[in-house]
Amino acid sequence: MRDKILNLLGLATRARMITLGEEFVLKQIQGDHALVFLASDAGENIKKKITDKAKTYNKVVVSDFTTDELSKAIGKENRKVILVTDKGFIKKFSEYLNS
Repeated sequence: MRDKILNLLGLATRARMITLGEEFVLKQIQGDHALVFLASDAGENIKKKITDKAKTYNKVVVSDFTTDELSKAIGKENRKVILVTDKGFIKKFSEYLNS
């Protein structure tokens, strides 16, 4: 299931349905549709900021993957936080995460 999630993340990236970077994610997490991937090995500071903001706006944070796994999935280096913004992709991720 982990591979399916990472592959889907790659698809979402190619479809330009993701937001990268802590500041951009913090701004866009307020939107209607948002699912956050937070690296399990991210620093405490970024973890706290992202999880607090996600709780405020009632968004799901997935922290089952490492920085390396997330970075490899989207084809960029050293990515700690990724926000998926498309309703269709979020629905599919939810199916995979809940199975």
